[in-house]
Amino acid sequence: MTANIDHRELYRLPWNLADNPIVWLEPTDHCNLHCDGCYRKNKPVHKSLEEIDADLDVFERFRKFDSVSIAGGDPLTHPRVVDIVRRIRERGAKPILNTNGHALTPEMLRELKKAGVYGFTFHVDSKQGRPGWKDADEVKMNELRSTYAEMVASVGGLSCSFNSTVYPDTIHQVPDIVDWAQREIDKVQTVVFIIFRHADLSGGAFDYWAGDRKVKMERLVYAEKEKRRIDIMAGDVVETIRTRHPDFQPCAYLNGTDKPESFKWLLSLRIGNKQRIYGYAGAKWMEAVQSGYHLLHDRYFAYAKPTVTAQGKGALLLGSAFDRPMRQSALRFGRALLRHPTDLLRRSYAQSILIIQPIDILENGVQSMCDGCPDVTVHDGRLVWSCRLEELRMFGEFVRTVPRRADARVQLPVIEAAD
Repeated sequence: MTANIDHRELYRLPWNLADNPIVWLEPTDHCNLHCDGCYRKNKPVHKSLEEIDADLDVFERFRKFDSVSIAGGDPLTHPRVVDIVRRIRERGAKPILNTNGHALTPEMLRELKKAGVYGFTFHVDSKQGRPGWKDADEVKMNELRSTYAEMVASVGGLSCSFNSTVYPDTIHQVPDIVDWAQREIDKVQTVVFIIFRHADLSGGAFDYWAGDRKVKMERLVYAEKEKRRIDIMAGDVVETIRTRHPDFQPCAYLNGTDKPESFKWLLSLRIGNKQRIYGYAGAKWMEAVQSGYHLLHDRYFAYAKPTVTAQGKGALLLGSAFDRPMRQSALRFGRALLRHPTDLLRRSYAQSILIIQPIDILENGVQSMCDGCPDVTVHDGRLVWSCRLEELRMFGEFVRTVPRRADARVQLPVIEAAD
């Protein structure tokens, strides 16, 4: 069942192509794992520092941004990753390393912090083919998540986030990751659930076209002949979380390019400690954070350090003045003090839970993407969706989905993907 969420009651994040908190830098195509659901072909190809500087120049020319997500591939496989972090920091942006963590060592972590890394986003889930974790489910993977969270916390002062892909056979374990995140609320600032998508080649309802040419999609890493569910929506993940946390409440969203009521990025912010969650922030609080930061810094906000997210009680006090859900959370905190007076001495934290719903293909073939997507990268000097970069590389343009006609008799030429 999909949760009933009215988008008009949430804050529509004001991000757009030209003014956005994040850009997505891909210094390498190489990765040391092979994750189910990955959208990048794994090749031992690294960009030079000169090419990376050119990409950063394009970002600065076309977009205001707060943070640079350094991704790939896995950026820790790049031999100059420390220099990349340093270059981004010298330009005044927050370098965030998006990594599976497999290559991270304490020594590298200290080097990266010295170079100016702002934080880490670890992608950890049960379908990555990790050595030693082959048969682990998401509950077991929480042990590895805690290991990485502790590593980052040990050097102090860095933001720490975790991504996990949601599959039809793992969605039921999403609440287990949410519970784990609460136990690590002092170390983990954000948890992200990315819903699985792929291009269906199993004889479905669509053909794939690049311009006026029908294309073969088999060589794209995110195209599969196996029939798999790709209809899980953000509301389904919310409803799953609510089976264990009935008061779970989003406060902000990005809609789809074709459907204003769809939830492509659905954001929640909860306040609490390891023992109790007092409640959730509302739309007005998130609007104040984004608008206030933009007013002060001329860009939208992304990623907070532990010293900021550890001010949960202060956020409750401030937010209760103008945000109704924060006021309700403050009242719950007050009631909790009557039963647990020691909560007054414990730190309270703010922790984000984000659900990302990638491309949806509507019945008429229209592709609904994330409107105002933060994860744009550079291709041929322009900003493009990072999740579909392989289409540009192989076919020279984004692929269109065209509904199949049962009465079609004309055999059209099919083009192969370029190497």
